[in-house]
Amino acid sequence: MNSYVSRGLWGFGAVSSVLIALVSYRYLVPHMPIPPNVGANLMARPWLFVHAGLASTALLVGPWQFLPRLRARVPRLHRWLGRIYIFSCIVGGTGGLLLAGGATAGPVARAGFGLLAVIWLLVNVQGLRLAMTGRYAEHRQWMIRSFALTFGAVLLRVYIPLSQMMGIEFMTAYRAISWLAWVPNLIVAELYVRGVFRPRRPTAAMA
Repeated sequence: MNSYVSRGLWGFGAVSSVLIALVSYRYLVPHMPIPPNVGANLMARPWLFVHAGLASTALLVGPWQFLPRLRARVPRLHRWLGRIYIFSCIVGGTGGLLLAGGATAGPVARAGFGLLAVIWLLVNVQGLRLAMTGRYAEHRQWMIRSFALTFGAVLLRVYIPLSQMMGIEFMTAYRAISWLAWVPNLIVAELYVRGVFRPRRPTAAMA
C-alpha cells in the first residue's frame, strides 16, 4: 500500500477514534441524559458505563500503537499503552457482551453485538498471549484485527445518522448496523494481515 495512503488512513482513523472516544466519555458525566433507546437496555446499569468508559479508552489509545517510531524509540510506553488497550478491550468487551444480552432491538441486533463482543475478547486474549510469549510479529497481526473491531464504535456512529438521512427506519437500520459496523472491518483487516494490500516485491525476472 502506498505510504501516503497508509498515513492518510492512519490519520483518519486516529482523528475519528479520538473524537468518538471523547464524545463517548459523556456517559461517565454524572446526571448526563442517556438516549432513551440506550437507557432502555436491561443491562445499562452499570454495564453501559463500564463499556462506554473502557471502549472509549481503547479507541483513544489504539491508533498510537501502530506507529513504528513509537515502538522503536519508546518501547516502554508502547508496552504500557498496550496493557491499557488490552485491559480496556477485555473489560469493555465483557460489558459489551452483557449489554448485548439486554438490548431491546431484537435478536438480530443482540446476535450482532454479542458476537462482536465475543470475538473482540478472544482476539485480545490471543494478542496478549502472543506478546507475553515474545511472538511479536503474530501479536501485531492480532492487534490489527483487534483495532478493526474496536473501530466499529466509530462506524456505528457514522452509519446511524447516514441511515436516517437516507430515510431508513431506525430499528431496521440499527439491526443491520449491528453487523455492518464490524464485519467488513474484520474482513479488510484479515486481507491486510494476509498481505493482499501490500505491494509485491519485483521478482528477479522483472528486475
